[in-house]
Amino acid sequence: MLEKLYKLSQNLLKIKRLGYRRYLIRQGEFTHNLTILIGARGIGKTTTLVQHLLDQVEGDRFDKRILYIQADHFLMGSLSLYEIAEHFQLHGGKWIAFDEIHKYADWSKELKSICDTFPDLFVIASGSSALEIHKGSHDLSRRAIVYNMQGLSFREYLELEYELELPTFSLKEILRDHEKIANEIIELLKEKKVLPAFLDYLKTGYFPYFRGLPSKSHYKITLEQNVHATIDSDLTAIYPELTGRSLGKIKQLLIFIAGAVPFVPNWSKMLRVLEIGDVRTLKTYVNYLEDAQLIRTLQKSTNKFSRLEACEKITLDNPNQCFAMAPEKPNMGTVREIFFLSMFAESHLVAAPKNGDFVVDGKILFEVGGKGKNFDQVKSEKNAFVASDDIEQGFGNKIPLWLFGFLY
Repeated sequence: MLEKLYKLSQNLLKIKRLGYRRYLIRQGEFTHNLTILIGARGIGKTTTLVQHLLDQVEGDRFDKRILYIQADHFLMGSLSLYEIAEHFQLHGGKWIAFDEIHKYADWSKELKSICDTFPDLFVIASGSSALEIHKGSHDLSRRAIVYNMQGLSFREYLELEYELELPTFSLKEILRDHEKIANEIIELLKEKKVLPAFLDYLKTGYFPYFRGLPSKSHYKITLEQNVHATIDSDLTAIYPELTGRSLGKIKQLLIFIAGAVPFVPNWSKMLRVLEIGDVRTLKTYVNYLEDAQLIRTLQKSTNKFSRLEACEKITLDNPNQCFAMAPEKPNMGTVREIFFLSMFAESHLVAAPKNGDFVVDGKILFEVGGKGKNFDQVKSEKNAFVASDDIEQGFGNKIPLWLFGFLY
């Protein structure tokens, strides 16, 4: 039984092994015996799984201590994840990866059983960003470490595009030393100009697959296809009760959001325009889109209610969507705000303040805008900064927007 799976694993490890290493694999975080990696389609989850396995055996894909399994592959036949793990560990296996886990029925039950029965086996699984690890009676929240993988940061895009090695910086470092840091990065880029590269990133640089496509139009088509696949395939794998009509309404909702972002949700108006039966269903659809990393919701900084009751703004998930999905040329103010949110999503909490555009971690106020953006809206606030586009270097509390792309 294992012979075919080993051969399949060895072949897939060869095919899916890529050179560039995303931020999570560089951090070396996957030391727990059950790790789940979630994220949007095309974000680099599979590559990260493969790199992690090969790191354990010095790159030897023929080592019998590692096994890579596609949870929806036809060669699995009637075998369960548990049976595969049992046979694997009996034959000396130590590290096993289950990819596309959300497409396997009862995945949480079986991962729990594997974790409980084989404590010396290290399991890493990947799934859709909408994967619900807390759902049902087989709760994995106390057993699994979950990482929500974000898209390429601007730093990672520059590394991939120009084959460079660039450092990351904490928010504290950027706020304190942004003039020095920006100068260092500009020198590392040499003749390459940071502002044109940043604009290219905003249009087509959030997903790693930009490197393997022949043109920017192909990138746009691939992004759109992944959006449809996320709704049609990933959401239905997790929520099988969704009907064709429901999926159609979810797509209409996403199109509506793409044409209106950023906006304060008017639930009554949205119900009328989209012809959805009730507010509860509409909010459920918004939850699905956010869980699938297709949109983001921004909450009021002082509100203690649920995320949708406190929802101040709804935006698309990443700046590339603005150029691929918006019905008209996107507003650059919107693109800048979505970039800001996407870069802070990895390790910071962002909310909507009374004054200014964003408050980060409950204490740092930001205005986001173009090169002429000033402090008028936040001049009376302490600990306030302007994240300004179209400038290479800043001064004082005015910081280049692109520099926040070095947070991870």
